[in-house]
Amino acid sequence: METTNMDSLKEQLMTTDPEFRELAREHGRYEARLSELIALPYPSDEEQLEEITLKKKKLALKDQMHSIMLQHQGAGADH
Repeated sequence: METTNMDSLKEQLMTTDPEFRELAREHGRYEARLSELIALPYPSDEEQLEEITLKKKKLALKDQMHSIMLQHQGAGADH
């Protein structure tokens, strides 16, 4: 699937799929917090652990969003 089609599908799902929209919002929150943590010159052990955990959670959300996109892509091809 081309990038423009993927972007178009993301935009469509953001407006029509509440689950996808919530996953995207959570992904954005994780991204914002990760930016804060990465900017710290001397992160504590807890902050380093939080960074690792957030990266894993963010990746899991991205996988969930991708799965939803593939389901919708397949459903669109069936019609």
